[in-house]
Amino acid sequence: MKNWDEVRTAFQVARLGTVSGAAEVLGVHHATVIRHIDALETQLGVKLFQRHARGYTPTEAGEDLMRVAQTTDDQLGQLEGRIKGRGADVSGELVVTALGGFAPLVAPILAEFQAAHPDLMVRFLTGDRVFRLEYGEAHVAIRAGDGEVQPDNVVQKLAQLPAALYAADRYIAQHGAPKDEADLVNHRFVGHDNPDSRAPFYRWLKTQVPRENVVFRSTSDRAIAAAIRSGAGLGFLPVWDVDAAEPIKQVLAPKPEWDINVRLITHVDLHRTIKVQTFLTFLKERSQDWVSAR
Repeated sequence: MKNWDEVRTAFQVARLGTVSGAAEVLGVHHATVIRHIDALETQLGVKLFQRHARGYTPTEAGEDLMRVAQTTDDQLGQLEGRIKGRGADVSGELVVTALGGFAPLVAPILAEFQAAHPDLMVRFLTGDRVFRLEYGEAHVAIRAGDGEVQPDNVVQKLAQLPAALYAADRYIAQHGAPKDEADLVNHRFVGHDNPDSRAPFYRWLKTQVPRENVVFRSTSDRAIAAAIRSGAGLGFLPVWDVDAAEPIKQVLAPKPEWDINVRLITHVDLHRTIKVQTFLTFLKERSQDWVSAR
């Protein structure tokens, strides 16, 4: 197999199941995809796919090829990320990933950093998916909690952000505010859809109220925050994210065990590059302003 383009094409067909899907991802005409598959099958002397009305299904040989191609594709992506991070100055591309809820904190810092380094192009990737640093998908990850990390990642503490229990004025007008912690069982809550969420305040809540009290559930931090502000129930919010002018009240003050542990994670191959080190230093300095007084 001397032509990587043909192998890559077969990999995309196996992954997506259709010629049209592979053609769109690769940016080529569907006839090119078919030609690559035919050429590869001729070269190998085996059928890589079963053709049917719904698309292409890999044969056993096709599955084997897909596994090898996946590994190769991952390694090429990792190589690209390493090369991009080896510059002797702060230029090129900087990819930072974080949960969407951190955007109000991180985006202004990234904008300031980019302004100080005009040759730099910043990509800020948010979402629940864990981007793979070992494959060069990001230079820096900003993550909450104490989840597992790959052994070749460098982990540093960035901040401890206090959280508190809040109720919108609309909720208090309808249901009243809890008198104390013992009264929480008489209230409605907004929370994560996963009952085993690792967020420290959700672990605490799980020990305090029945699961059925969590009447509004979501996998999105933004949706949870919006539901709390809309009066759907009591809920936890980071202290930094609540403006004193909002129609919302803190009904339980922050507890140390509710603190959100924010970590910086980088891959060992990129950690010592000038670009990454310059950004980490800048981020650590600016993040000192994140912590609100209890």
